[in-house]
Amino acid sequence: MYSPPQFEEKDEAVLRALIEAHPLGLLISASGGDMLANPVPFLVSVTDGVTRLRAHVSKANPQWRHIKEGASVLVVFQGADSYITPSWYASKAEHGKVVPTWNYAMVQARGTASVHEGPDWLGGQVAELTNRHEAERPAPWKVDDAPQAFVAAQLRGIVGIEISVSELKGKWKVSQNRPVADRQGVHTGLVAQQDTDMARLVALYGGLPEDGK
Repeated sequence: MYSPPQFEEKDEAVLRALIEAHPLGLLISASGGDMLANPVPFLVSVTDGVTRLRAHVSKANPQWRHIKEGASVLVVFQGADSYITPSWYASKAEHGKVVPTWNYAMVQARGTASVHEGPDWLGGQVAELTNRHEAERPAPWKVDDAPQAFVAAQLRGIVGIEISVSELKGKWKVSQNRPVADRQGVHTGLVAQQDTDMARLVALYGGLPEDGK
């Protein structure tokens, strides 16, 4: 991923937080001349200092066989993103030498992947993934709410994927390369269109107060 130094985010805790907030990653595998890509929801954790990603795919999905055969793996997680109009820049009125751009936060993870076909691993991953996303509901659904035989049949139709991450890179392109007045204008514009996630990032990485002024 091309990333000028001013856009690099190296704090792995911040990178993992983006994955937790935006867990649907694009799983990309390449082997020989063949490349496959599928959106998959992931769990992220740290074991012995190593970031690990766990997911599952349908057994009908050929990507798990791709991975089992030793394919290289890349997972892309997309955070907040927003179109940035040059009309928000103070420098537009000063000299007009401005162009549109796109702000975004992104994490890319590379590593070694393995597959799991055993019901214990799969059952644990599915239950943890379910509990993670049901937790804030008034009456969380649990895997055990479904008939045991039905769940067992569903598990036979999936394959687990676990990635030991060897490289975790983050890019936060959030107007921090613009003059202060331009950053303030971007923040004001984002707030006006109720894009609070990107407005917060522009203030945080642009060294602005929380109100962006």
